[in-house]
Amino acid sequence: MKFSIAFLLLMMGAVVGVQPPREKASLLYPYGLAQGDQKNPKLDDGTSKKVSLAVPFTFYSKEYRSLYVNNNGVVSFDAQVNQYTPDPFPLADGRPFVAPYWADVDNVLGGDVFYRETTDPTLLARITENINQYLPKIPFTATWAFVATWDHVAYYGSTTNKGNTFQATLTTDTKKSFIILNYWDIQWTTGAASDGDAETGLGGTPAHAGFNSGDDTNFYNIPGSQTDAIINITQTSNVNVPGRWVFQADDFKVPGVPPEVPKVPESNNCWL
Repeated sequence: MKFSIAFLLLMMGAVVGVQPPREKASLLYPYGLAQGDQKNPKLDDGTSKKVSLAVPFTFYSKEYRSLYVNNNGVVSFDAQVNQYTPDPFPLADGRPFVAPYWADVDNVLGGDVFYRETTDPTLLARITENINQYLPKIPFTATWAFVATWDHVAYYGSTTNKGNTFQATLTTDTKKSFIILNYWDIQWTTGAASDGDAETGLGGTPAHAGFNSGDDTNFYNIPGSQTDAIINITQTSNVNVPGRWVFQADDFKVPGVPPEVPKVPESNNCWL
C-alpha cells in the first residue's frame, strides 16, 4: 500500500523545482501557465478532468473526442489511468492510450503536469515544419494540437530532488494525425512502490514508453521500455533528433528507427 511522505519531505526542503538547461529548450514545445495551460492537481496517481476535444483525434483508426492526462505519464482516451506500475503491451483489458513515460509519478513531491488544446498559429506552424521535415512524403498542415507536459516530476517515495521532464503532443489536420514525444530530462525510471530505490529512482519495474491500441493486438514499445535502458531515452530517436520520437497515429506507422537502436521484440509494428 502506498503512503504519502510529501509533507515530511516538503518540510525538510527536499523537493526543489529545477528548470531544464536552456540549451535544450528548443526540443520542447512551449508549455506552462503563461501558455494558457491547465495544471493537474497535486495528487499521487491523480489525473486531469475529462477533456473534451474541439476536433476528433484518430488513434489506430478510431476517432476519440475526449481524453485524460494522467499524472503517471499516460494520455488515455476511454478512462483515467491511476495504475502506477506499468504493464507490458498489449494490455489484456484493452485500454487505448499513449504512454510517453508510464511510471509512478508523484507530483506532490515535486513537479507539475500541464496540458492544453490549442490552435495557436505559431505553434501549429512549428509542428507542421517538424512533421514535414521528418516525413516529407506525407502532405500535412497541422490545424489543431494538444500538448501535455510533465515538468520535473518526482517519483513516488523519492528522498531526492530528481525530476523527469517530457512531453506528448497530439496533432491533426482532421484527416491525418501524428504524435510527437519529447524527452528533455530523464533522471529516474521507477517509484518505490514499483520496487525502485527511494534514493536513486532506479531498479524494480522501470517505466514503459509506447502505444496501446485497445484491440489486444496492435501496439508499439519504444526500445528500452521496462528495462533500465529507458533512462537513456533522451539520447534515442526515430527521426534523428535525440530525445524525440514521432509517429503517425491514425493508421499507426513508425518512421524508420536508426540501425543502432534495436527494435523491441514481440511488437506488432507497421514501418514506413
